[in-house]
Amino acid sequence: MNKIYSFLGVVFLFLITSCVSNKELVYLQKTNDSGQQSAVEPINLKPYRVQVNDILTIKIKALDQKLVEMFNTSQGNAAQAVTQDKLYFDGFSVDDHGNIRVPVLGEVAVIGLTLDEIRIKIEKQLLDQYFNKEADIFVSVKLAGMRFTVNGEISSPGTKTLYQDKVTILEAIANSGDITIVGNRKDVMVIRQYPHGTEMHSLDLTNADVMKSPYYYIQPNDFIYVKPLKQKTWGFGVNGLQSFTTILSAFTLLVTTYFLIKK
Repeated sequence: MNKIYSFLGVVFLFLITSCVSNKELVYLQKTNDSGQQSAVEPINLKPYRVQVNDILTIKIKALDQKLVEMFNTSQGNAAQAVTQDKLYFDGFSVDDHGNIRVPVLGEVAVIGLTLDEIRIKIEKQLLDQYFNKEADIFVSVKLAGMRFTVNGEISSPGTKTLYQDKVTILEAIANSGDITIVGNRKDVMVIRQYPHGTEMHSLDLTNADVMKSPYYYIQPNDFIYVKPLKQKTWGFGVNGLQSFTTILSAFTLLVTTYFLIKK
């Protein structure tokens, strides 16, 4: 009888230690002193500044579109589906010197500038050298999609591209199939490229204060890595049923082996 109680105690202990608790699965948890949800003010997002290897899309329009056709790289149908391949070949890639090559205008330095600053710079150059105000020049500058990579304990790892100006880390994860049940939501790594090198930042996605982090919004070419929980390395299952089944199977195997040897 004592052996049975001992076994049940061991099973109970493993069930407690191996199961993934609800607090490790829920995003953006925050409570005030009264136990109620409290509002979190998100951080003011600073404008993104262009870096080396970014790809920009630049469209130049005018009242007489024929006047600006030579400045545009793509003359295809505007209704064509936009693909990452098309953006790669038709976009303007920022080279190692921080420049892009625009037809007719030539080399344009864009490193460290915001998209609005690049737009104003190109508009000014066009008006100073080629057109007057009556031409009604309109310049549009955008990033060629928000490209990022997610790996680790994620349902659909790989490189994704979202055609949005701003993308949060939660949106990036949602578009990758969400974190698996054995993924560590409290220690998600964001690996980001800077002009001075690479930096790693850890985010706790279960805490609503993460929305105050400057890394809550991802940047182009970010690498997001989701670490596994200890429950995965233990191999006892991620919920009570799986843990109990695993332990019961192991116990049954040991008992069967014992009796076979005893015979």
